[in-house]
Amino acid sequence: MRKNLEIPQGKRTKLYRFFEILPGVISYGAIILLFVLSWLDPVLGAIYLFILIASTLVKAIGVAYRTVQGYEVIKRAERVDWRKRMEDLSDPHAAYERLHNDNSKSYHFEEHVENLKLMAAMPSEYPNPDKIYHVVVVAAYNEGIEVLEPSIDSINKNTFPNDHTIVALAYEARGGEAMENTAKELHTKFKGVFKDFLLIKHPDGLPGEVVGKGPNLTYAGEFIADYIDKKHIPAENVIITSLDSDNHMAPKYLDSVAYEFIVHPNRQRLSYQPVSLFTNNIWDAPAPTRVIAISNSFFNVISTMRPHVLRNFASHSQPLQALKAMHFWSKRTIVEDGHQYWRSLFFFEGDYSVLPIRIPIYQDAVIDETFWKTVKAQFIQVRRWYYGASDVAYVGTRLFVRKDKRLVPFWQLFPKFWRLLDGHVTLAIMAPLITFGGWVPMIMNTSSHAIIAYNLPNIVSVVETFAMIGLIITVLISFRILPERPAKYRKSRNALMLLQWILMPITSIFYQSIAAYYAQTRLMLGKYMEKFDVTKKVVKK
Repeated sequence: MRKNLEIPQGKRTKLYRFFEILPGVISYGAIILLFVLSWLDPVLGAIYLFILIASTLVKAIGVAYRTVQGYEVIKRAERVDWRKRMEDLSDPHAAYERLHNDNSKSYHFEEHVENLKLMAAMPSEYPNPDKIYHVVVVAAYNEGIEVLEPSIDSINKNTFPNDHTIVALAYEARGGEAMENTAKELHTKFKGVFKDFLLIKHPDGLPGEVVGKGPNLTYAGEFIADYIDKKHIPAENVIITSLDSDNHMAPKYLDSVAYEFIVHPNRQRLSYQPVSLFTNNIWDAPAPTRVIAISNSFFNVISTMRPHVLRNFASHSQPLQALKAMHFWSKRTIVEDGHQYWRSLFFFEGDYSVLPIRIPIYQDAVIDETFWKTVKAQFIQVRRWYYGASDVAYVGTRLFVRKDKRLVPFWQLFPKFWRLLDGHVTLAIMAPLITFGGWVPMIMNTSSHAIIAYNLPNIVSVVETFAMIGLIITVLISFRILPERPAKYRKSRNALMLLQWILMPITSIFYQSIAAYYAQTRLMLGKYMEKFDVTKKVVKK
């Protein structure tokens, strides 16, 4: 009997509506509370604000540390010869005898030797590396050949053998004739390069589907499951990776995922999450979207160093057998990537986690035809991301209604629920509180002579100065992760890459706070976002 993993459609229960409304109520309430406390007593308002600001300072220090740590770990992982490690797994006994006295300090070398020891002792517990297959699903809507071809070419350039790699272009019928022609052209270009190159057209208007990426991926997943069965390839040895149309894999990504898949006995209950870096076209993007792209890149770098809070985001890999059992991705949400974490967690009754893969997948920063179209497109993208607040109700109802004993244990799920709720509330409230909150106690109670209220703007400014340490470190490291500056740009563009960070307060309010409030307000009003607004991909020549 299939477990009910789907988001409800139509009218929700009262409890579900309560949790849909909850993030917005807290986010609006946090701002209103500052005004109310400041009106009652400016000292109360000041204390309340100071507690919130101080928590931001603590987080900023953590951001600085995790950014440096994450960057170094990624660079070490990229230097590893993952193809050689895969070859070691083919004969673990001989590899262990060769390496166990080696004092190499390379990334996870000691763990690699320990893995070889375990595999040599219990070979039946581990799949044969030569029997592993990757299926890479490239999701497309109406993107042109100039966007899709480099993405598929990056798969071709991976060190994992092409004869064990299947590429599936999952494209939308609503993309029209142009998309159909692009798909056929790509099939002609890459036919014979991989074990197979599949064209999978997702029909428009199927019942029970939102207009989004999840239904496309699920339709492709069903097609692939049948294909794998017909080819007599064991489904338990197949790994599915979903890619957006503009995603470029680092050359060692597939080998790294295959390695981690093999050495973990609970491999079917893991997702494999790369580091998403929005740097493909970073030199071409205007300053506001560069700030957003680099900020989001570093958020992903930091997340990879905190596996206990890591969730699926954008491109990720998951075993076909697990995906087939849980009926692939959700067809009822526009944030299918983050929601996939919760679907998997509930399907496996808590015995599921996301394993960080410290090899990047590079994505595009937002660029449209004009500056103002780009500004708008960036907002549309982030408001879609922050609609992940819809998962609060999905998780909350399963946390507090315990009819099914197979549910995730309460004390295992509650911290995850709390971090989910806190994360979306923080996105909404912190930028305006930090920028303007220091003036509220003094403005709301002008008759009071409380010293703390009148000095609060200065106190907040000092705290912000310390918090800038995290930003400065981010700026310095950002220059190290940037791709080489294209020859068409002069060295003066390096200066713009530095000066762009003065836009941080503006981008934080517009692209973080307002976007989060937008998504949460839609949920409060029951005006659900059921259409995936595709970010237009413009390639600058």
